[in-house]
Amino acid sequence: MVKEIESTGVPVVHMCTVAPISLTVGANRIVPTVAIPYPLGNPSLSKEEEKSLRRKLVKKALHALTVPVEGQTVFDQE
Repeated sequence: MVKEIESTGVPVVHMCTVAPISLTVGANRIVPTVAIPYPLGNPSLSKEEEKSLRRKLVKKALHALTVPVEGQTVFDQE
């Protein structure tokens, strides 16, 4: 689906827990997330720490939308 949306000129970020699967389906902008049961969170963190983690992931995805890419690019967690 990401390839189809991008073919219309709309950039897409695929946030995923298993980046090789995103590469297989042809996503161009890939942001790795936390874990399969909680891709955008971690219930073992405090409420404040989890909010910070989520904010960091969303900011990374928003940044990925602004970056011109030539083919598939994985925006690694830092």
